[in-house]
Parts: sequence; C-alpha cells; structure tokens
Amino acid sequence: MPDLYVCDPDGEPLREARDAIDLIGEAWGRRATWVAVPVERLHDDFFVLRSGVAGEFAQKFVNYRIGLAVVGDISRHVTPGSALEAWVTESNRGEHLWFVRDLDELSERRSGRDDPAAPR
Repeated sequence: MPDLYVCDPDGEPLREARDAIDLIGEAWGRRATWVAVPVERLHDDFFVLRSGVAGEFAQKFVNYRIGLAVVGDISRHVTPGSALEAWVTESNRGEHLWFVRDLDELSERRSGRDDPAAPR
C-alpha cells in the first residue's frame, strides 16, 4: 500500500493535536492518503472519550482528508455498552476512521472503499 504511512510502533505516546498534525505532515510528505497508527502508540487518554483526545485527534485527520486507522487490539480499553464501543462501531461504518486488527484487515477494507482524500 504505497499510499499508506505506517507510524512506527516505537516512540512517545501520541496524545496531542500536534501529534496528529505531525502524522498528517508525514503522510503528505509521502503522498499517503491513510495513516496507520499502532494501538500501542496511542496514549491511554485517547480511549477515554470524555478526555477529548480521540475526538480532537480524529478531527484533524478528517479536516485534512487523510484516513486514520488504529491498528491492533483495543479490547482492554473497550467495555460492552460503553460510549467507546459505540464510537468504534460508528467509526468503522464511516470512511475516515477505522479500528482494525492488523494491516491485512486495513488493506482489505481499503480495497473496497473510496479514498477519503478524494474530492466530494
């Protein structure tokens, strides 16, 4: 997937809006239309919706028309019936933010979807 930027799994946890902007800059530099972020790179606050971290982070990607995929097992963060579970489910129905098990699942999903960077 040459139009995919895969964030390094090692490094400081991503938490701030500027972290999202940095990833978007990396994607633009590589002409990527999607960024895959390993779940272990996201700060735990990302998974606490009331913190606002996830919403702000995801909104940056939507604003810049870059798809965001959270890659890996998020089960330790999700409880049945929680707001996070509902948000993940709804996000996975959309075109801009997906939660996937691995890069293979992301590739499969992308092969059947529109590019979020395409004009609407």
